[in-house]
Amino acid sequence: MKSIPLPTTEEYAPFYTDYIQRAQAKGDVIAALLQQIDEMNSALGHLSDQQARFRISADDWSIKEIVSHLIDAERVFSYRLLRISRKDKTPLPGFEQDDFVRESGADELALGDLLSEFEYLRRANAIAIKNISEESAAQVGTASGSAVSARALIHMIVGHVEHHMASLREKYLPAIS
Repeated sequence: MKSIPLPTTEEYAPFYTDYIQRAQAKGDVIAALLQQIDEMNSALGHLSDQQARFRISADDWSIKEIVSHLIDAERVFSYRLLRISRKDKTPLPGFEQDDFVRESGADELALGDLLSEFEYLRRANAIAIKNISEESAAQVGTASGSAVSARALIHMIVGHVEHHMASLREKYLPAIS
């Protein structure tokens, strides 16, 4: 598919509006998928493992935990995308992101490994998304109790990373510079 049409508001839960808008601001979501790898490496790749353990408060995730969360969400969203684009109408469950982050052990992992894992996962997803048919992208299923289209999930994948990268740039990175 040459481009992924913007989903209508009926194709995703209101919670995801920010992600859709952030993806829309990137322009071409297919190009953005690969651009975000470079943007993440540029923003975070120079940090030491100790710096990447930084959190803005005791209740917030560390930088490494944010990257781990981005990996988890990429997997969840892409699994939903696969199932829905293949016309699977089975309702798909949500996931508790705080539990996933807590159980990830991200602060004990090398930041370089986390960034590489994100990159490999994203590159595989970018190939699948680039080759999705218009019919498959328009499929609608159910995830987390709400209707969602495959094309909305593609925009959500991009917008979710944009959301967290904005937080990292605005709150985290200035504090450790």
